[in-house]
Amino acid sequence: MLKKRSKTEASFSMSSMTDIIFLLLLFFMIASTMSAPNDMKVNLPQSKAKTATKAHLVKVGISATGDYSIADGGEAPQYVDFERIEPMLQQLAAQDSTLYVALHADETVPYGEIVKVLDIANQNKLKLVIATKVMEK
Repeated sequence: MLKKRSKTEASFSMSSMTDIIFLLLLFFMIASTMSAPNDMKVNLPQSKAKTATKAHLVKVGISATGDYSIADGGEAPQYVDFERIEPMLQQLAAQDSTLYVALHADETVPYGEIVKVLDIANQNKLKLVIATKVMEK
């Protein structure tokens, strides 16, 4: 009696590999949008207020070393000279009337540097908020 052997084909299914790659791609896309990269390492002073603005927000940063940066919305910050801050803010204010300028200044920055940015906002009639860390109880 001869036994009939059924031949099984040795093949590899790529469908499970495709599913895994798709899930990894999805995970990294979602994870990258959740994490906001730090524009600059700035040690903010603390505040008890917990309010935030909802309008068009432009971040002006001053690091402890005196470097200036501007970030419009979720964009990456651009390191700029102090002289370029006013024209950039004027251009952004011309595009949107609900523009808020959030000043992210390190707590070790001299007050005179902060006043310079405050003067620019005041001269151009821009709404300026100073960013702080919320105190934890």
